[in-house]
Amino acid sequence: MTAIRRRRHGLLRRAALWLALAYVVALNAIAFWPTPVDRGVHGSISTLVLWLHAHGIPAWLDYPSIEFTANIALFIPVGLLVVVLAGARRWWLGPVGGALVSTVIELAQHFFLPERFATVNDVVANSLGALLGAGLAVGVLWLALGPRLAPHEA
Repeated sequence: MTAIRRRRHGLLRRAALWLALAYVVALNAIAFWPTPVDRGVHGSISTLVLWLHAHGIPAWLDYPSIEFTANIALFIPVGLLVVVLAGARRWWLGPVGGALVSTVIELAQHFFLPERFATVNDVVANSLGALLGAGLAVGVLWLALGPRLAPHEA
């Protein structure tokens, strides 16, 4: 690894660590809030979806699909940050870690937060998000650090 590449990697990892800490705080607030986090806006979103349907948006765009997509987006940072911190060779830690974290969250909601709804769909969506994030991270690492040298070039 060249000195420039080593420096870039160190800066990227330090930034990822700080972002990961902030993300963990935010994720815990969302995941363990005692009531559903969309409670105050559920009606507004449903009204917007009905309006969109009346104006030609396909019927498959409904509240459950929006919630599923939001769960995917929520876990993209898990995969991305885990891979940036662990390295591209261990890309699989992003999706596996995302699935495990999601499972723990859903079990905690089921057993300790009676107003929350634990679902397998959330685990699936969150795992997909972590997988997407891991893929993005591999791309980010390749762009930021360049392709790795072949063993015979090192």
